[in-house]
Amino acid sequence: VIFTKASASAARINEVFDTKPSIQEGKGAAPDYDAPAVELKNVTFSYTESGNPALENANLTLNKGESLGILGGTGSGKTTLINLITGLYRVKTGEVRVFGNDIKDYTFEELYSFFGVAPQKCVLFSGTVRDNMKWGNEAATDEEINLAIERAQAKEFVEAKKEGLDFVIAQEGKNLSGGQRQRLTIARALVKNPKILILDDSSSALDFATDAKLRKSLGKMREEEKLTTITVSQRVTGLKYCDEIIVLEDGKTVGKGKHDELMSSCETYREIFM
Repeated sequence: VIFTKASASAARINEVFDTKPSIQEGKGAAPDYDAPAVELKNVTFSYTESGNPALENANLTLNKGESLGILGGTGSGKTTLINLITGLYRVKTGEVRVFGNDIKDYTFEELYSFFGVAPQKCVLFSGTVRDNMKWGNEAATDEEINLAIERAQAKEFVEAKKEGLDFVIAQEGKNLSGGQRQRLTIARALVKNPKILILDDSSSALDFATDAKLRKSLGKMREEEKLTTITVSQRVTGLKYCDEIIVLEDGKTVGKGKHDELMSSCETYREIFM
């Protein structure tokens, strides 16, 4: 009986191993760092063939060293847009380009090397702070880790732990506050030394003072290191200083511009702001 069950299980496991990924990597391409960091040209995407578009006719040009804010309510298409930029999904219509090349031309390793992502849900693993930081860059030195922690505004509470980088984090970071988890997640993304940093609503648990310090720190990196940042948020205060803000509603772009421009031209933006 055990042998029969094991045989059936092995067959199912082999089916999984034989599954071909729906997204194929490219043969490789040389990035042009003088080209825009991200370009979207008439991008439309649906999760199912017959479903309504999750994102419709999106256009975007984000130059190196600039900051982009993405604003919208639940189901507006914010996460879909991020998934398309990072290549987790492939567009049905249109084109997504990163540093001069269609993302389809890059190998997975080349494409993912551009991005550092702090996701909406903070994912920390049981182990030391150092171990968690090295998920972003296995070769990172303590100096590089400490710099990333400082830039993410996590230095104060990490140094307050007598173990420092050797402080043991519980599974899912349950022995840390929400704001502390978010700052460490951002630090881990920075340890990778990305060209493009994506913050997917990853500062929602930060107080306004810490959030302002983080924005100032990232602004300095944009100026000195030409880091490109994309921030997804449901709080206008976290986006109002971005070089450009995109407002999404039901997968459509209903506003694009700076804070003052959107306040006068976009009703959806004004409603969220008020």
